[in-house]
Amino acid sequence: MNSSPLTALAGYFALLSLFAVGGANAAIPEMHRVAVDVMHWMNDRQFADMFAIAQVSPGPNVIIVALIGYHVAGFAGAGVATTAMCGPTCLLAFFVARTWDRFKDAHWRIAIQAGLVPLSLGLIAASAFVLARTADHNVYAGLITAVTAAVAFFTRVNPLWLFVAGGILGLSGWL
Repeated sequence: MNSSPLTALAGYFALLSLFAVGGANAAIPEMHRVAVDVMHWMNDRQFADMFAIAQVSPGPNVIIVALIGYHVAGFAGAGVATTAMCGPTCLLAFFVARTWDRFKDAHWRIAIQAGLVPLSLGLIAASAFVLARTADHNVYAGLITAVTAAVAFFTRVNPLWLFVAGGILGLSGWL
């Protein structure tokens, strides 16, 4: 393991950025594994709280990376983690996009794009599972998660109302 937290943050997030197909939320299980289980930078509750803060904050959901970096090494950690998470993928996207456009009608390109959709959905579903397992500390919380997922999937109810209901239940002491 690296002796410097900044080096560890840079290494983990630079590598992770190349596998985050579908965005930062697709990499949540690996972020959790590294931050909680491997490096012991935080516990499950702190990780779940950081994810919640990142989701309600305006801007991209990659804010969780800055929060993890800040937790580990202050402002320098936030900067290093964010740069490492965004830098490699930006460079890769820049170079791939130039070639990608040239082959817009190629069968291999269409096949790759079709394959990336279920891959992204699977990674995001894994993220939801890890976060639910991390946040659901009792039967009531698990039940609320299941009901929320069902309502969000089967109805057209705005998810913000579900967040409000969950917040009220949390304030009332049910969770």
